[in-house]
Amino acid sequence: MSRLLPNDSVVIALPAGRILTEVLPILARAGIHPEPEFSNPAARQLRFATGEAGIEIVRARSFDVATLVAYGGAALGVAGSDVIQEFDYPELYAPVDLGIGRCRLVVAAKRGQAEAANVSHLRVATKYPSLTSRHFARKGVQAECIKLNGSIELAPLLGLCDLIVDLTQSGRTLVANGLVETEEILRCSSRLVANRTALKTRADVLGRIVARIEAAVAETGHGA
Repeated sequence: MSRLLPNDSVVIALPAGRILTEVLPILARAGIHPEPEFSNPAARQLRFATGEAGIEIVRARSFDVATLVAYGGAALGVAGSDVIQEFDYPELYAPVDLGIGRCRLVVAAKRGQAEAANVSHLRVATKYPSLTSRHFARKGVQAECIKLNGSIELAPLLGLCDLIVDLTQSGRTLVANGLVETEEILRCSSRLVANRTALKTRADVLGRIVARIEAAVAETGHGA
């Protein structure tokens, strides 16, 4: 699968959004500082230099980071354990739990209809069709997944599905939309991920970077 680009720089793929604000202090403690343009909200570029020659950063959607690393576009990245397990790429290795972005992947139903979880065939709205299918298959339930990328809580309210599978932190969004959690599938956090081929071919360089990030996580007390 992996096709490493002919580039001497180590490319680190970071997810845009909330996780980015949590991971930047860890990278800073590890001595990795993006160029000033990285913090410019008007910047259109997606690839940035850092204060250290040989390390670059790219910014991508959270779901795309795992793919960029697995296929060798980036040697390292930051991805949630939910994304890692959803795609299950064999080329992806997750050596460090960064201890940030903690949340849970749960099953939820409309209030008063939680008994739907006990039938043999369900329609489920989710951003995670692979994880969802595997979870219900282990219970002997056939799950017909409706793939949605946002506003998952709307699906049962509009009669599109029996259940949803989605991430939650506090559960307040579920409650606000008349939903109740019925079971937990996965506890999630953001991980440092690496391309396995890159780790073999550039073991010294990548090993040092991974060790620096791991030490930074230990110093911040974020790790598992």
